[in-house]
Amino acid sequence: MGKQQSNEADYVVVGSGSSGSAVAGRLAEAGHSVILLEAGKTDEKYLVKKPGMIGPMHSVPEIKKTVDWGFYSTPQKHLLDRKMPVPRGKVVGGSSSINGMVYVRGNRANFDSWAAEGNTGWDADSVNAAYKRMEDFEDGENAYRGAGGPIRVTRNKAPQEGTLQFIQATSDTLGVKILDDYNGESQEGISRMQQNAADGLRYSASRGYVHNLAPARLELQSEVLVTKVVIDNGRATGVEVTDKDGTRRTIRAGKEVILSAGFVGSAQLLMLSGIGHAQHLRDHGIAVLADLPVGDNLHDHMFHAMTFHATSAKMKGKASFFARGLAKELMRPGTTFLANSVFESVGFVRTSQATDVPDLQLHLLPWAYVSPNQDEPIRHKVDPRTALTVLVTLIYPKSRGTLRLASTDPAAAPLIDFQYLADRSDLEVLAEGSEMVREIMSAAAFGGSVKEEIHPGTSLKGTDLRDAILNRATSVYHGVGTCRMGVDELAVVSPDLKVRGIEGLRVADASIMPSITGGNTNAPAIMIGEMAAGLILGSA
Repeated sequence: MGKQQSNEADYVVVGSGSSGSAVAGRLAEAGHSVILLEAGKTDEKYLVKKPGMIGPMHSVPEIKKTVDWGFYSTPQKHLLDRKMPVPRGKVVGGSSSINGMVYVRGNRANFDSWAAEGNTGWDADSVNAAYKRMEDFEDGENAYRGAGGPIRVTRNKAPQEGTLQFIQATSDTLGVKILDDYNGESQEGISRMQQNAADGLRYSASRGYVHNLAPARLELQSEVLVTKVVIDNGRATGVEVTDKDGTRRTIRAGKEVILSAGFVGSAQLLMLSGIGHAQHLRDHGIAVLADLPVGDNLHDHMFHAMTFHATSAKMKGKASFFARGLAKELMRPGTTFLANSVFESVGFVRTSQATDVPDLQLHLLPWAYVSPNQDEPIRHKVDPRTALTVLVTLIYPKSRGTLRLASTDPAAAPLIDFQYLADRSDLEVLAEGSEMVREIMSAAAFGGSVKEEIHPGTSLKGTDLRDAILNRATSVYHGVGTCRMGVDELAVVSPDLKVRGIEGLRVADASIMPSITGGNTNAPAIMIGEMAAGLILGSA
């Protein structure tokens, strides 16, 4: 018999992902009793723990469905009515257990802009302290970086020759600096990528804050679906859940309930609990407890993948190549490409539309990539040659969408409508960025090793390129904003992350972002968990 699961704690945290593991771990470390609830299964498996397994995890549908909720967007009318996959981790560690481990804090200007909107305490210097607490950076501590924290951050020790050529070519072509640390004082430039992985192990939020920190008063309950927040007389007192065997129970929170179920789950749970747009809730027969703009302000990063045949890359997108690497990694852990993320370089550069910060991110992947898109839940074929793929990434979208309930069934997927490219300037950034990448890939630094543009192909220029991007652009899986933090009527939570008008209830995850950060959102989401714990403990 397993240990009896508790039904009461000081704090109940919903979702063991990037933010949830951090806030739960820190609250328990401080001596509070915490129940951490997760709908998914354990993350103690090779698929999750080994960084390079991200390839099959996302490309093989039979594997993917074991760790992913399998959400899709509604048809995107500005993207040829495509339904886009919206992967969300259904596993302990949430999306930090299935992501690419690209460690990017965001631009310091992002957080200063949050503070300028009235979110006191969220400026760059304040969040820097939270970032320092969470990091164990391989270069050690300085004014911007932390050492000894739960999340180990390293660089790939043996990047591809093509990766180093790409870094030099980007610097030569665009005139940007080659940075040692884009997570330090300045983000602008090109650099080797930092990853939350070390010694051949993924450092997900659950690895750092739950398994390794292992505070005595933290109880992790997995395969538990939270169906509703219990609110009595305007105060959250607990949550209703369904266990994997169908048993329903109520878990009581003596002090607070913290929703960390992500931009999908937290917004959905608020609405199911009577917090959201009043008319929308009434349409679903839900009693309105707080009329708030839950599910608005949805936005996301997008990329356009460009793949080039390059002899200075060594990875081949063949099952046989991957199998040989896996066999070697099993024999000698930490010695193959599987010990690291699939990405090796990131850059932050400017298109002509940039204002005060770089508006384009370049992810370099030393593999061939799916073309034209990955919309269908099938095993896609990729070009078998050695290749470099550049993901031309829009990091400050102007388009905004919505998340709404499809039904009152907590297990049903909500309606996720990003409204991708509704603002046409977003398409212009992707198109201009794609032309910039073509210039980079023809640079002398490659020494002739780049042989051909495989996808989308050099014949596509101007209007033809823009038309192709409509079929090729894909989400970076960085949805944010559905429980916006602020001090105005458009806010769902206040700067202390408390849900407006409800006592004892906070939201702590990427859904609270007023505007998306410049770069991958996993590190900021963990930081939000750290900030939440600090706010709750009164030390922020």
